[in-house]
Amino acid sequence: MTRSRALPFVVLALVGAAWGMTQPMSKIAVSTGHMPLGLIFWQQVIGAGLLLAITRWRGQGVPMTAPYLRLYLLIALLGTVLPNAASYAAARHLPSGVLSILLSLVPVMAFPIALALGLDRFRWLRLLGLVLGLAGVFLIAAPEANLPDTAQVIWIPIALIASAFYAIEGNVVARWGMLDLTPVQLLTGASVVGAVIAAPLALASGQWITPVPLGTPEGALVAASVLHAFAYTGYVWLVSVYGPVFAVQVSYLVTLFGVGWAMLILGETYATPVWGAMVVMLAGVALVQPRPRAMLAPDAGRGQNAH
Repeated sequence: MTRSRALPFVVLALVGAAWGMTQPMSKIAVSTGHMPLGLIFWQQVIGAGLLLAITRWRGQGVPMTAPYLRLYLLIALLGTVLPNAASYAAARHLPSGVLSILLSLVPVMAFPIALALGLDRFRWLRLLGLVLGLAGVFLIAAPEANLPDTAQVIWIPIALIASAFYAIEGNVVARWGMLDLTPVQLLTGASVVGAVIAAPLALASGQWITPVPLGTPEGALVAASVLHAFAYTGYVWLVSVYGPVFAVQVSYLVTLFGVGWAMLILGETYATPVWGAMVVMLAGVALVQPRPRAMLAPDAGRGQNAH
C-alpha cells in the first residue's frame, strides 16, 4: 500500500483511538455531578482555543460573515451541542463501554440518510445491516445484559441521539460541502459558535460549572476536549476528502478502542449479551459499507471539495 493510500487508514485509526478515549473521559467528567451544558461550554472553549492557535499557526483566518456563520451554527448543533448533550446525559447512567458500542451505529444510521439525500444506492445487504444494528440495541437492552441498574435501559435511546446526529452531520457535510473552509477552520468556527450557544443555556438551566480547582473530573474534561478537537477535525477531513461512508468506518475503531479504554481505565466488565451486541452491530456496520474499491476512488476528494 502506497503512502497516499495508507494515509486515510492511519488517520482513521488515530481518530478512532482518540474518539474512543473521550468516552471514559466523559464518564469521569460527569462522575461528581457536572451537568451536560456546563461541560459542553468548557469543551467548546478549550477546543476553540486549541484550534484557533492551529489556524493562526497555519496563517489562516476564521471568516465570520453570514454564510460561514450559518455553516458554523449547523455544525455546532449537529456535531457538538446536541449529540454531546445526549452523550453526557447518558454517560451519567450507562457504562462507558456501552456508549462506545452504541456509537458504532453511526454508519448504520448514516445509510438511510445517504439514500434520502441521493448519496448512496439501496442494497438488500445494507438493509440487513440496519436490521443487525437494531438487533444489537435490543441485546444491550435485554435483562440478560446485566446493566448495573435495569432502569438504565431508558437511557439507551438518549445515547442513540448522539449517533443519529453524527450520521446526519456526516451526510450534510458530504452533500453541501464546507464552503472554502478547511476542516480545522470549520471546527474552530463551530466551536466558537457552540460556546456562544452553550453559555446562556448553561447559565439559564443552572448547569454552569467552574472547572477550578482542577480535580480528576475537570482534568478528564480537558483531556476529552483536546481529544474531541483532534478526533472531530480528523473525522470532518475524512468526510470531506473520502466521503461519509468511508469516514463513518471510524465507528468500528471508536467502539473497539472505547471498550478497551473503559476496561483499562474504568475497570468495566460486560455480560455476554453486551459482547454479542458489539459483534452483531459491527457485522451490521460491515454490511452497510460499500465495496472496498469504492471507498478510495481516485476522484473522491476532488469531487467532495468541488461540490
